[in-house]
Amino acid sequence: MAISRKRCEKVQEKVSLNPSNNAESGKGKSKMLKNITHGYHLVKGKTNHPMEDYVSVEFKQVNGSALGLFTIFNRHLSHKLVIANVGYSRAVISKNGLAKQLSVDHEPTSERESIENRGGLVSNFPGDVASVDGQLAVVRAFGDKSLKKHLTSEPIVSIETIDYDTDLIILASDGLWNVMSNQEAVDAIKGVKDARSAAKNLTEEAVKRNSKDDISIIVVKL
Repeated sequence: MAISRKRCEKVQEKVSLNPSNNAESGKGKSKMLKNITHGYHLVKGKTNHPMEDYVSVEFKQVNGSALGLFTIFNRHLSHKLVIANVGYSRAVISKNGLAKQLSVDHEPTSERESIENRGGLVSNFPGDVASVDGQLAVVRAFGDKSLKKHLTSEPIVSIETIDYDTDLIILASDGLWNVMSNQEAVDAIKGVKDARSAAKNLTEEAVKRNSKDDISIIVVKL
């Protein structure tokens, strides 16, 4: 099976958790230091989607991400992880080896009423996934100009507590989730210490399972 592109990155840094604020300095003090690593692996899918291809090109130029899902770690929020997502991507956290989905899949059937109120149509033909106006399989998205009036770009935001039971976080596009369940993904990499290797392993497993869509994965080991 031909793979058009692979990209791996690894970033390693020490961050402070359990901060104790100092009223005089205004700075936090750490009671616990942990090594947090993040690995990223991307495989271009077989489907010919102009917007995804465009993002891939821009990725090389600006060192951005083709994911529509982002997480921000802010030490002033202590143990809080804030997740905001729009589009196909999903965030899954593992605590003591058990997978928990943090984000919401923005499927058209889940927000049919809001789409129709904006003048759109949710179609669901046999053998195909539900889509907005027969074109897009998500109800929240950026960049689809022709469908803009029928969609919303407002993300769904959630907050998760990060504690000592937290093992890892997986951020991935539907190229992974179309062929693997949340728990399967966690089980597949729970014994892999390196985040970059974990992301690569998941990518290769999705390809083996004949995933047809773009596969973009970030693994954060905690």
